[in-house]
This record gives sequence, structure tokens and C-alpha cells, in this order.
Amino acid sequence: MAGLNQIGQISIPVRNLERSIAFYRDTLGMRFLFQAPPGLAFFMCGEVRLMLAMPEGGEFGAGTSILYYKVDDLQNAFAEIRERGAAVAHEPQLIARMPDHELWMAFFKDPDENVFGLMSEVRATPAGR
Repeated sequence: MAGLNQIGQISIPVRNLERSIAFYRDTLGMRFLFQAPPGLAFFMCGEVRLMLAMPEGGEFGAGTSILYYKVDDLQNAFAEIRERGAAVAHEPQLIARMPDHELWMAFFKDPDENVFGLMSEVRATPAGR
């Protein structure tokens, strides 16, 4: 059996393609690639392609998945995305203390109520540095 070890593309359902393109491009700062008929738009997020898709047949099911975007500085990334107008779902919070790092997360909603998270693994620094 083949092992799955890399995500190539993720699809997010949207109600209004133009509004969502503006949000993901301008508010989140993702690199817009192209649009394709009848209702698709593609972005690059690191090495993963993100596809925004208008549902066929008009059925919409937001909130089926949560994407977690890794950031180096959660506080600054959170503040910048909030300043750009994204709806805050949950302020930054400590999720877990690990032996060598702390896991922090914050959550936003896109224009279609899809929740996405920011996550940061904050490494412990040696005392005195």
C-alpha cells in the first residue's frame, strides 16, 4: 500500500469567488496563481496549492475542515491579519507545553465562515541568553 506523505492541494468551499480571492490574496497575503471556470481560484501556500471552489449545484458546506498555517511569530502574524480585517474566532493562546517548546494557536474566519488557525511552536531558550 502506498503511504501518503505530502499534501499537494487543499480545497475550500466559498460562496463568492471574487470576495474570497480578495481575502486570501489581500488579507492573508497568499500568492494568487490563476482562476479557472466555472468557479475556481488557485493560490500557493508554501509548497501546497490552495483551491477556492464555488460548490457545484449551489450546495454550500462551510466548516468541514480547519487549516493550520505555521508562522514563526504568532503575535505579529495575528495582529497583522486582524489589522487587514479578518474576523477573529479566538485570540492567541497557549495550547500545550512540550519538553522543548510551547505550542500556540489563534483562529480566524474567512468571509464564508471557514475557520483557519495560526500555529507557532515557540522553542524554549536557554537561561541567560
